[in-house]
Amino acid sequence: MRLSAFFVGLGEVASLAARTFRGFFGRPWERRNFLQQLDEIGVRSLPVVSLTAAFGGLVFALQTYAGFHYYVGQGSEAYGGPIISLGLAKELIPILVGLMVAGRVGSAMAAEIGTMKITEQVDALFSLGADPVRFLVVPRTAAAFLMLPCLTFFGDIIGIVCGHFYNVVLMGVNGTVYLRNTLMYLELWDVMTGVIKAAVFGVIIAILGCWQGLKAEGGAEGVGRATTRSAVISSISILICNFFLSKILPGNL
Repeated sequence: MRLSAFFVGLGEVASLAARTFRGFFGRPWERRNFLQQLDEIGVRSLPVVSLTAAFGGLVFALQTYAGFHYYVGQGSEAYGGPIISLGLAKELIPILVGLMVAGRVGSAMAAEIGTMKITEQVDALFSLGADPVRFLVVPRTAAAFLMLPCLTFFGDIIGIVCGHFYNVVLMGVNGTVYLRNTLMYLELWDVMTGVIKAAVFGVIIAILGCWQGLKAEGGAEGVGRATTRSAVISSISILICNFFLSKILPGNL
């Protein structure tokens, strides 16, 4: 029974995604909703992304420093810069940003659309001749697709700077060697890999959040279930997709 429900849900998500992608090229384009979602997904997520990236960079730098110091030898800590930068840009920051946005924005999408579904506002849109997918889902998906890469790039900068701060300022690592090695081995494609992942994560978060909202039923309790499912399913999907994207995307160009 659960297996059949899984495939039914997968079909619903695929259908919603197809209708959403077709809506990108349709008219009219909901510019006001799109701009509002840019602010909600991007600007208002900056504080949580900043804190997450900062402490993610600090703890990654801490463990990298400890590994070089105790297992390679004193003086080798300056060579941890490329490892920290590559790990943050390609894997850690995109995942952390995706999970934070899934918990903050994806669940909010499910709650907002779910409330509209319960109060029959979605049915009202349909009765007035408006396509609910084009009006509700398309602007959110487009905004998430654009803003997740921006948030990830912003998080990369903060995480790498905090890693440099921990090693060079707090632990006294040779700053010249640390920076030289980082710039030598960190390439533009490494950053772009994380940005591409973030764009995919943005689509996943928006589609799954809107899907759960449109499926909500049963009053406030149903909205609560949709919100929880959106955060959980989006987080799991991000972790699964990250593995396959890491396998598909080339290590360098």
